[in-house]
Parts: sequence; C-alpha cells; structure tokens
Amino acid sequence: MRRRGSPLLNIIKQLDPVLFGSTAFLSLFSILTIFGAVDNFGQSKLKMQIAMTVVGLLMMLVIANVNYSFFVDRFWLFMLVASAALLALTLIIGKSGENMDTANKSWLRLWPSGPMIQPSEFVKITFVCSFAKHIDIVRDKINKPVTVLLLICHAGLIVGLILVSGDLGVSLVYLGIIAVMLFCGGLSLWYFLGFLIAACVALPFLWDMLAPYQQDRIIYGFNPELDPFGYGRQPLMSVDAISRGGFFGEGLLGGEVYEDLAASHTDFIFATVCEKFGFFGGTLVLIALLVIVVRIFYIALHISDNVGRLMCFGIGAIFILQTLENIGMCFALIPVVGITLPFMSAGGSSMLALYIIMGLVHSIRAHERKLNFGRGL
Repeated sequence: MRRRGSPLLNIIKQLDPVLFGSTAFLSLFSILTIFGAVDNFGQSKLKMQIAMTVVGLLMMLVIANVNYSFFVDRFWLFMLVASAALLALTLIIGKSGENMDTANKSWLRLWPSGPMIQPSEFVKITFVCSFAKHIDIVRDKINKPVTVLLLICHAGLIVGLILVSGDLGVSLVYLGIIAVMLFCGGLSLWYFLGFLIAACVALPFLWDMLAPYQQDRIIYGFNPELDPFGYGRQPLMSVDAISRGGFFGEGLLGGEVYEDLAASHTDFIFATVCEKFGFFGGTLVLIALLVIVVRIFYIALHISDNVGRLMCFGIGAIFILQTLENIGMCFALIPVVGITLPFMSAGGSSMLALYIIMGLVHSIRAHERKLNFGRGL
C-alpha cells in the first residue's frame, strides 16, 4: 500500500525548486543588503522587507496549491473590470509616493494614516490573467481587424489609466507585456510593423502630452552630464557607486556613495549592491534573475494549456523589462523612470505582487495535466 506524505510536504512539492531557490536567494540577498545599510535606510525598511518576504512566501505557497485555471476561466472579465476600477480610483484619490515632488497619482492609501500601496503593481497580476484568457478565446481569429481592435481596447484601457496617472516607467513595462503576449499568441508581424509606424507618427504628439518634469527626465536621462546637479545627479552617482565597488565591493557595512544617492533602497538598489558586494555581487543578482526568466519560459514551452503558456510568457516579460529598465537606469543608459528591481528593491507593493505572480507560475506548473517535464523536474 502506497504511503501518503505529510500534508505540508505535499503542499511544498507544488513549488518549482529552481524558481523557489532563485527567488529565495534574491530576497535573502536583498534583506542582507538592506541590513548592511540599515543606518542609512532605517530599521523600518529592513522590517518591511523581512515582513513582505515572509508574507509573500506564504502567499506564493498558497497560490501554488490553487488551480489557476479555475479562477482565470471564470473571473477573467471581472479581473479586467476590477483592475480598471482600481486604477480609476487611484486617479481620483491617489497620491504621489513618499518624498516625491511629482504630480504622479500612483499610490493609494488603504486607510487614513495607514500604509500606501501601488495598485499598478497588483494590476499586473490580473492583467496577465485576463489578457491571456482574452487572447486564448480569440486565438483562431486573432489576426482579424475586429479581434485586434478588441484586444487593443482591453490593453489600452489599463495602459491608458496608468499613463494618465503619470507613471511612465510602469506603463512601458505593460506595453512590453502586451507585445510579448500578442506575439506569442500568434498576432501577425504586420500588425507589429503597423503599431511601430503609428508610434513613430504619434511620438511628437505624445511628447507634448508629457509633463515638463517627465520631458526633462528623458532629455537628461540620456545625457545626465548636461545636468549633473539636477536630473543627472542620480544616474551619475549610481555609476560612481557601481565603479567604486570594484570586483568584490567594499563590504557589507562599507560604501558611502549610496548614502547620498536618492532611492538607493528602491530604484537604485543595484548600485548599492555593487558598491557593497562589487561586480561579483551584481553578477550573482543578474544570474539569479536570468535563471528565473529562463525557467519561466521553459515552463511555458512545456505545457499544453494555452492560457497558462501565455501567462508564463507575460510574467517572463515582466522580469525581463523591469530588470532591463532598472539596470539601464543604474548605468545611466536610459532615463530614470522609477522602476524596481525584482525581489531586490525595498517596497511592500512590488515584493508582494511579485511573489503572487510567482505563485501563479508555480500553480501553472503544478496543475498542468500534460506537463512534459519528465521525472525529477
């Protein structure tokens, strides 16, 4: 008679070991980095990161043991409506982030004097689910103009609300997610060419729609040396912090450039890592993120469920785009757009949302009926 394992062991077995190991490494590395800079970042940042990691791991474990298709198949349209409603509410009563002197309305306070969340981080979850289901429903006629128009309306509703809120960095991530999911869903390359031409034509008009501070960020973002004491200060200091770290860094408690670098615990956490742990530490972070992306795409290519496959491609795109944007900012290659480095940046909304997203990937792998991984994977 076959012996049954303990319930807890059976629950843990739903997790993909490669993804779990990589995310756990990044989270622990993040906590270690923040601990080494606690005198500058503050105890509250360290406690928040530890708390969100623990809560995130528990949520990931729960979601991994829930059949994703049950909820996506039944509630994908509700997810779309609820996401739009949440983003619209943020536009009405939302606020800028702490210590931000912009007109962005990207944050929502849960209750008076309570914590703030960034709804766009959580909407990534529902958007990937709803958009994957929408593409799956119309996959046999995805290249028909009416179908494409409906998909554009679906995506445009969410991206439009985020753009209106002033969060350019996050909206770029969403555009990348949309492009990857449509490509993997079978949309003709002719449509992509058409979108590219339309974007080029609309670029001058879109430029005029940007707020002055957003235009300055873009101009000086590509040429930070032109404004070294203004918008160029952050990226230039970030490059300085990275270069001072050398190969092995200045140690856990070492480093000083990051102390004067704004957002060195969030958007520029990679610069902090490199100053403390050097090229070696920065490379470990990038390798772990690469492993996550490769594993997610591997799962996507070895499952039979089209919705799950599209969700994995969308989630993989999130990690690729956020990493490229964040690292590009830290090396002063692109404008500072305010985007977090997955599982490394301090922040409750980003960390929790990413763990929920990873829970979905674990669920997709665990509940795929015709998974072709073979034994031991």
